[in-house]
Amino acid sequence: MKPRVVAIVQKEFLHIIRDPRSLVIAFLLPIILVLLYGYIITFDIKQIPIGVLDEDRTPASRHLVQRLVSSGYFKITTYLQRRADIEPALMHRNFLAALVIPQNYSKRLKTDPQIPVQFIIDGANSRTATIAINYARSFLIECSLEMNTLIMNPPLELRPRVWFNPDMKSAHFIVPGLVAVFMMLICALLTSLTITRERETGTMEQLLVSPIRPYEIILGKIAPYVILALVDAMMVVICAKIIFGVPFRGSPWLLLLFSLFYVYAGLSLGVFISARAKTQQTAMVLAQLTTTLPAIMLSGFIFPIASLPIALQIISYFVPAKYFLIIIRGIMLKGTGFSYFYQPAIFLIAFGTLLLLISVNRFKTNLEG
Repeated sequence: MKPRVVAIVQKEFLHIIRDPRSLVIAFLLPIILVLLYGYIITFDIKQIPIGVLDEDRTPASRHLVQRLVSSGYFKITTYLQRRADIEPALMHRNFLAALVIPQNYSKRLKTDPQIPVQFIIDGANSRTATIAINYARSFLIECSLEMNTLIMNPPLELRPRVWFNPDMKSAHFIVPGLVAVFMMLICALLTSLTITRERETGTMEQLLVSPIRPYEIILGKIAPYVILALVDAMMVVICAKIIFGVPFRGSPWLLLLFSLFYVYAGLSLGVFISARAKTQQTAMVLAQLTTTLPAIMLSGFIFPIASLPIALQIISYFVPAKYFLIIIRGIMLKGTGFSYFYQPAIFLIAFGTLLLLISVNRFKTNLEG
C-alpha cells in the first residue's frame, strides 16, 4: 500500500505541473531577479563627471588632466573659466566634482615640494564622494611618484595584496548574496501558498476528514518544493558563474549540501506562514516581508552587521540568510571546507525544524478543533 505522504507528494507535484504560476515562480523568477539586480547593484563607480578649472593653461597642466581622464574613473563634462562657476554647476548637477589646477602649476613643479591641487566634490551622496576622493588621491600619489621618485622614501612601505577577489569586482560580492536573498524569498513564497490555497479552494476539508496525520501533510507538501528549490539554487549559481564570472573555488557538492539546509529553513518558514495566513494574498505579503527585508538589511548582504545598532545585531542572529551568505561566499570565493560551516548549518537545521514543529502543532490544533 502506498504511504500516505507519498500520495500527497504526488498530488503536490501534479498541482505544480498544472499551475503555470507556480512554474514561473519556481524557475523564471529567481533567474530574472538575479540578472536584474546583478547588473543594477554595483559598488564600482566609473566615469565620474567632473569639471576642470585649469588656471595654469600649460602643457603640464593639460597632461595632468589628460592622465586623469585616461584612468577611466573620471570624465570631463565641463571646462570652467572661473571659480565662481563651480558652486552653481554643482547645484545644477552638471558634474559631481571639480578639479582646480592652480596658477604657475608647471613652474612650481620644479621648485615647490608640494603643490595644492584642489578637488571640490558634492558630498550629498557621501559614499560616492568618498570613493571619488579616494580615486583622486590615489591618482595624484601615483603622479607624484612618477614625477619625482625622491620625494617619498618612507621607512615603511605598504604592499597590499587582495586575496579571493583580486580585481575587487563588486559582482563577486553581490551576486552570491543575491542567491541567498532570492532563494529564501522563492522558498517561502512557494510553500506559503500551499495550505492557504487548500483553504481557498475548499479542499482543506477533505484533508481534515481523511486519516492523514498533520506531519504527513506538512512533509508531503514540503518534499516537492525541496527538489524544485534545489534545482533553482543550482540554476542561479550556474547563471552567476557564466554570466557574471563569479569564481567557484569550492566543492559543488558541499554547496549543494548546505543549500539543502538553507532550502529546508526557507520552506519551513513558508509552511509556518501558510499555517496562519487565511488567504493567498496575505501569505504572499507575509512571505515577502519576512524574507526579503531581513535578508537584505540584516544579513550582511550589503551593510556590515557590525555597523548596525545592537538591537538589530541581535535580531540578525535569527535571519537564515545571514548564515547562508557566510556559506556561499566562503565556498564560491574562498573554497572553504566543511569544518568552517558546521555552526551555520546547525542554525539552519534548528531554525527549520523549530518552525516545522510549530506548524505541525498548529495544524494538529486545527484538526482537533
